[in-house]
Amino acid sequence: MTSQILELLAPAKNADFGIEAINHGADAVYIGGPAFGARAGAGNTVADIERLAAHAHRYRAKVFATLNTILRDDELEGARRLVWQLYEAGADALIVQDMGLLQLDLPPLQLHASTQTDIRTLEKARFLQDVGFSQIVLARELTLKEIAKIAAGLKVGAGETATLEFFVHGALCVAYSGQCYISHAHTGRSANRGECSQACRLPYTLEDEAGRIVAHDKHLLSMKDNDQSANLQALVEAGIRSFKIEGRLKDLSYVKNITAHYRLLLDEFLERSPEYRRASAGRCTYTFTPRPEKTFNRGATDYFVNERQADIGAFDTPKFSGEPIGVVTRLAPDWFEVDATMPLHNGDGLSYYDSHRELAGLRINRAEGQRLFPNEMPDDLAVGTGLYRNRDQEFERALERKSAERRIGIRMQLSETPDGFALTLTDEDGIAARAALPHVHEEAKHAKQAFAGLRDNLAKLGNTIFTASEIALDLSQPWFLPASAVNGLRREALAALEAARATACERPPRRAPVEPPVAYPENELSYLGNVLNSQARAFYEKHGVRLIADAYETNTEKGEVSLMITRHCLRYSFNLCPKEVKGIRPDPMTLVNGKEKLTLRFDCKKCEMHVIGKLKKGRQISILPVAH
Repeated sequence: MTSQILELLAPAKNADFGIEAINHGADAVYIGGPAFGARAGAGNTVADIERLAAHAHRYRAKVFATLNTILRDDELEGARRLVWQLYEAGADALIVQDMGLLQLDLPPLQLHASTQTDIRTLEKARFLQDVGFSQIVLARELTLKEIAKIAAGLKVGAGETATLEFFVHGALCVAYSGQCYISHAHTGRSANRGECSQACRLPYTLEDEAGRIVAHDKHLLSMKDNDQSANLQALVEAGIRSFKIEGRLKDLSYVKNITAHYRLLLDEFLERSPEYRRASAGRCTYTFTPRPEKTFNRGATDYFVNERQADIGAFDTPKFSGEPIGVVTRLAPDWFEVDATMPLHNGDGLSYYDSHRELAGLRINRAEGQRLFPNEMPDDLAVGTGLYRNRDQEFERALERKSAERRIGIRMQLSETPDGFALTLTDEDGIAARAALPHVHEEAKHAKQAFAGLRDNLAKLGNTIFTASEIALDLSQPWFLPASAVNGLRREALAALEAARATACERPPRRAPVEPPVAYPENELSYLGNVLNSQARAFYEKHGVRLIADAYETNTEKGEVSLMITRHCLRYSFNLCPKEVKGIRPDPMTLVNGKEKLTLRFDCKKCEMHVIGKLKKGRQISILPVAH
C-alpha cells in the first residue's frame, strides 16, 4: 500500500539555512557534505550536518545528504569513508547518482535516487526500487499521466513501494538531469560532477536549415522557473509523496519564503484530506505572508505536468526581472515618476529592459510616492519604459529577522500523588514523559485563583519547541503550589519529553535489494549511462548489461554526440512543429553563440530535441577511462 505520509523537502545551502527551512515547515532538508555533491559551491563540514540533524530530529524531520556526482575510481574510498561519517553525524538518507556506491561497504543508511539518475520510465523506477532505493525523484519533465503510470506500476507485487519525489519549485534544467554534457564539452566542467557552467542560460541565435534567422540573440535554452503551487492535489493523486524545492545555491530569504509557501499549501490540503498526514511534527506560525513572486524566479511555469505548453521558456533573460510595477511617466535629471500599481519604498530594487533588450537595474534611494530618486540616474531610461521590482526592501527586511516559530503541541496533565504532584506530558506523536515533585498538599485559600494560577504557570513554555494544546488539572481539590515549584516541575517534565523524543526518533531503514539481482531494463549502456568507475561497471554487469560505454567525462567520445537531450523543443516554441503545422519537416536547426555552433536534431516520435556538439580541444579535464 502506498504511504499516505506527505513530505515537504527543502534545500539547505548550509546548516543555518537548513535549520531555518525546518523552522519554516520543512519535513526534510537536503544538504551537501564536504565533497561529491552536485552543487560544488554548496559543501559543508560533517560537523555542520551533525548540528543540522540534531535540530531536525527534535521535530522528527530528516536530513538527506547529497553524494550525487559520478566518481572516479580513485575517489571511491574517500566517498565510502564520507558516507560513514555522514551516517555517524545523524544523516537519515543518502542521495546518490553513481551506482558504484551500491557496491561498497556502506552503513545501513537509506538510499535515495538523485534527479541525476534520469527517471522517466516505469522500468527505470522499478529497477531502482528493486536494487535498494527507498525514495526516487522523478524527472521534472513528466506529466501527471506519466507520474501516475509509474506510481501504479511500482505498487505491483508485495512489499512497501519506493516513495516518489518530485520537484515542485525552483530552477529548471532544460536537459534531462544527468543527460547534459555541454558544460564538460565546452569548459571541462562536468554537470555530472557538480560543476555545471550553465551554457543553457547563454544567448543564442536560432537558424533554420536554410540559414534563415528564426530568433536573434535570445536565451533559447533558458527555462522559466518551476511552480507547481496549483497542482499539489493533482500530484498527490498521481502518487507523489515528497515535494521538493530546488535551490541549494539560493539565498536565505528564498528558502524561508518558498518553504513557508508550500507548507501552508500542504497544510491546507491536509486539513481537508484527513487520510493523509505530514511527515514531521510541529506547526508553524509566521511573521510574514509568503509570496513566491518576491524571491528569485525567471517567471513561473508548471512545465509538462499538464502536458506540453508553449510558454515555458525564459527567452528574454535568465535573470530575475521581478514583478511588474508600471511604466515611466516623467523624467528629470535626478528623479523619475512611474504610474506604480503598488507602494514603493526606499531601498527597493528595480529592473527594466534597456535599448539593447538587456535587463538593467537600479536601486531607489528615496521614494516620494510615485516620484523615485535612484542611487544613479540611468542614461537610457525613457518615458514609457516598463519597470519591474526585483527587490522589495520591506519584504526582505521581514525575512532578515526571525520570521517563523515551529511548535509541537502537547497535552499537560497535572495530578496529585501520595507524596506530592506529577506532571505528565504527551505530545502530538503520542510520546509521553512524566516528572514528579514531592510536596505537601496544602489547601488553596482561593480555589478559582489557584486553578488559574496553575494553568498559567504550566503554559509558560517560553523558548521551548512546545506549545500547550491542552492543560488538564487532575486534582481532588484546589491545592496551593508556589510558582517556583510548578516551574521546576514543568522544566523537568519538558527535559524528560525531549529525551523521550530523541530516544524514539529512529532513522528510516535501508531497503534490501531484491535477490537474485534484477535485470537492468537495457542490455547496453552508451555514454549516457554515466559509468565513470569500475564499481559502477561491475554493478551494471551484475544486473545483466553486456555492453557498457565509458562516461562522457572520460573524453573517449571524440565526435559529435547529443550534448543535451531535452523535452523543450524550439520548433514547437516557434510554431514550426511538424505535428502541429502541416507540410513542415523536422529538419535540423542551428544554435549560434559567437563562434560556437550547435546542431539541433528533432526526435518527433519521442517529442525530444537533441543539442549536438563535440568536445572542444584543450577543454577536456583529465579523467581516465574506467578499467574494463
